[in-house]
Formats: sequence, C-alpha cells, structure tokens
Amino acid sequence: MTTSLYPELDEAALAQIVSALESGNTSGLAPARAEEVTQARTAARFRLVRVPGAEGVELDGALWVQSGDTPAPVVVMPAPWADLGWVAYAAQATQLAAKGYNVLAYTPRGFGKSGGEVEVAGPLDVQDGTAAVDFVLENLPAADTNQIGFLGDSYGSGISLLVAAADPRVKAVGALSTWGSLFEAFHENDTAHTASVDALRGAARNARLSERTEWAFGQVRNGESPSDELREWASERSPLTYIDQLNQQNVPIFFAHAWHETLFPVNQTLELFERLTTPKRLDLSIGDHSSPEMTGLIGLPNRIWTDAHHWLGHHLKGETNGITESQVVSEIMWGKALESHQDWYSAVGAPAGFHLTGPAAGGVDGGLADKPANGWSTTVSTGTDTPATVADAIIKTGYAEMLGKPKTYPTGQIDRTHAAVWTGEPLTETAKVRGTPSLRLAFQPSAADTTFIAYLFDAAPDNSASIITHAPFTVRGATPGEPAVADIRLQAAGYDAPARHRLMLVVDTEDPFYRDANEAGSAITFSSTEGSPSRLEIPLA
Repeated sequence: MTTSLYPELDEAALAQIVSALESGNTSGLAPARAEEVTQARTAARFRLVRVPGAEGVELDGALWVQSGDTPAPVVVMPAPWADLGWVAYAAQATQLAAKGYNVLAYTPRGFGKSGGEVEVAGPLDVQDGTAAVDFVLENLPAADTNQIGFLGDSYGSGISLLVAAADPRVKAVGALSTWGSLFEAFHENDTAHTASVDALRGAARNARLSERTEWAFGQVRNGESPSDELREWASERSPLTYIDQLNQQNVPIFFAHAWHETLFPVNQTLELFERLTTPKRLDLSIGDHSSPEMTGLIGLPNRIWTDAHHWLGHHLKGETNGITESQVVSEIMWGKALESHQDWYSAVGAPAGFHLTGPAAGGVDGGLADKPANGWSTTVSTGTDTPATVADAIIKTGYAEMLGKPKTYPTGQIDRTHAAVWTGEPLTETAKVRGTPSLRLAFQPSAADTTFIAYLFDAAPDNSASIITHAPFTVRGATPGEPAVADIRLQAAGYDAPARHRLMLVVDTEDPFYRDANEAGSAITFSSTEGSPSRLEIPLA
C-alpha cells in the first residue's frame, strides 16, 4: 500500500524551518534555508492560525504577514494530500514572504490538525478557500485586495483552480501536478484506475474521509461500469466543469505536469489547458506525480517552483521576468532537453501513420508498416499479466526516471499467448514523439466485457525497452464473437527514440494499475481488414 504521495519529502527539515520561523534560531538549518528564514522574518511576521472554514470547521494554517503599511499581494496555499498539511509549504511560503508577499498556507479539511472530513475538493473545500481569502483580508489591513493568488501542489492545486472559478477575487493561479477531469483520471476509457484510488487512500490513512468520499473511492475500486452518480460526484470536483467561469474571469493559470503521471494522467489536464482562453503556461517534465517539483518543496532550486514564483510575480506584482515568452515548456525524455513553444499546437508533431501487419513468415510478432496489410489476425488469452506494465510502482518509478534510470522492459519475456506485439523497422533517425499518439484497433472479444491495455515502447537493439506512453481500454456489453473497433488516445508524450531503435506496440489484458473487466477464460482476437484497418498514429516532430 502506498503510504505517501511524497516519499522523498523531508518532514523533519520542514519542521525545523517552522521552528526557526517561530523562534528566530536558525542554527539547525542549512545555510540557504537559514538565510531565507532570516529574510522572511525581516520582511514579515509569522504566526500559526486557525482559519474559520465552511460550516464551522476550523482549518490549521500559518500566516506570513508583511511588515509595514504598504499594501502587498497575497498568496493562499491549500496543502497537498498529506498528513503534514500546510507544513509541506514551509520552505516555499517562506521564500514568497521574503519576496514581499503576504502568505496564508492552510491544511484542507479532514487532514492533519484541521477539522472536518475529506471531501476531495468538493463544494465545502471551495467554500473553505473563499473563507481563507476572507480571513486574510479581515486580518491583514495591508493586504492588496486586487492582487490575490492561489498556489498549490497536487490536491492543493485542484482546490486552487476550483476556488479561482468560484471567487473573482483570485487573480492568478499556480497549479502543480493537478487534474482537469477527476472522472477521466479515475476512469480512463471506461477502465477503473484502481492504483490511483489505492494511492490516495493509503496516503490518507490518518485522515478522516467523509462517507461520501469512501463511497466514491469504493465505486472506483470495484471496477464496475461507473454510475451516473459517480460521474456527477467527479464532475463537481473537476476544473473542466467550470471552464466557462475561469475563462470569463480571465484568470492567468500556470500548470506543471509530468509526462508519466500515474495519479492524474496528463491528457485530462491538457484538455483543460487547451480549452482555457486565459493567459496560461504549461511546464511538462520527466517523472511522475509531484516528483519534478519535489526538491522545491524542501527549498532547493527547482525549475518548476521558480517558474511558479515568476508567474505570480508577473501577474500579481507586474514584474517583467520573461515568464510569458513561452506558453509550453517540455522536458524531453530521456535527454532532458527543454523545448519551448508558444502553444500546445506548436509543440505537437505531424501525424505519422503506422499500419499494423501480421507476422512475417516464420515470425511471431506483427509489424508496423507504412502501407496497409489486411487479412491477418492474432488471438490472446486474458487473465495473465505480462512484463508490459505502466510502471513498477505509482510515483516511485518516476523518481528513477528523473535520475536518468527509466524502467527497463525485457520485451523477449512478454508471453505472446497473453499479449499481441507489433514492431517497426529500425529507425534511420531519431523519432521525436511530440503529442498524443492514437490507435485504431479492430478486435473480436469472446466475452461481453473486455479490457486491454496498449503500450508504446522504444525498443533498443538488445530488445530491452523503455515505455513512451500507454492507455487502457474497456468495452462492456459487447456481443461475443462480433467484430468491433477501438479508437484509443494514448497519453501525450515528449520522447526521443534514437536511431537504430524500434517502435514497438504491445497490447495485453492485465495491468496492476487498472481493474480489468475480463471474464475468466476469455480471449480477444485482433485483426485488420479493408473495412476496419488497424493503425497506429504517432505525432513526430
């Protein structure tokens, strides 16, 4: 069971920062942290607070109040999904205070020392965010009421977006590792993302989940077809639902996301980003949920937090810091080069089509060709996992990726009775995958309910591989034996596959990240016909 969404977070070091803020004794801090605390204490007064939230619930928090009478901008920081609550922001809030901001960091209801129950960014959490703004304005006479921003990581980012949609006083948002559609994050292509719910429940083991939250998590966990009630629950908690309000209020929003995000996969956040007409920026990085910005949480230099500070500085303080020069900045797997583009459309490559073919004479795997080759079929049995998986572990695999050690997949060990494999010819030059690959796959299920997962790999000459992207797919209530077609959008990727490597598509029926709908003893036949050609489309720069 996952016990933390922040396995590398040094809680003791953050507690030391809080202690130094209260006492002024910085002797136990690293020199850089000691200097930041000293600067913050010179610029602002620090104190612990209880924030009156909705329905009489009190929220645990901390306040950095700028000295003097000159109005100063405000940053409100709802905490991540973690027991330590607002303390996770001790370093970042201190840095912001040293830069001249009034800062309120608070723990959402149900976590840590806050009252109430966890509502997963529900209406009460939004009311709490608005109440937090009220609290700041009532207690800080020198707060600039026209320059209020929200900045949050993970859970705090979703709350920030929802509050911004509801409260016109919010003039800028920083949303790191956020979500656009909670339903799409939990039920991608009608496939229950049980690993996400398990991770959230594990990380909230000491929190107080509301009865409604327990119900919703249970609905996802059982893997059944989602009810309308669950869709409504998720919609109410999804920033995409409030896209018109965000656009009408023209709230400038900064996003940061990881390519291999396993908690809130990137496509649903990209949809939110694309539909916004407000000033916006997106930083995409190697790693998994919150891992690219982790070093910044403990105060170390970090590109994402630096950009978030610049975003707030530009939109709340009028600073000229170059932050709007590019709207999309991508860190490319695995070379870590940064690419800058004015928008997502400019970042995406041109579609290149690869037709799925049957195996060559004497072969087992199909091919990826530039011309159609129909009339073949291959059958796989369900119920057995293969080495083709999303990751070894939610979040933790992303840390290894950041260190340049992506998971290695032994493609030769993928059992072809339980997986279908198509491999392209060796690349003559680097294949720059930029955007959202898509797959059209003709199939014939032997059972009414069927799940399969498509993985796109970069296979090296030694047959080891790295994952580029993936997506699950589930169909329910099909007619056994009847041909069908799946149109699947894989998760977006920024990836360079080197020359002499091969692109490899693998489709199997089990993955520990998802609850499959396969019936025991069932099988799936994949094929390609003139009427239903199977085709992989990859955007290549």
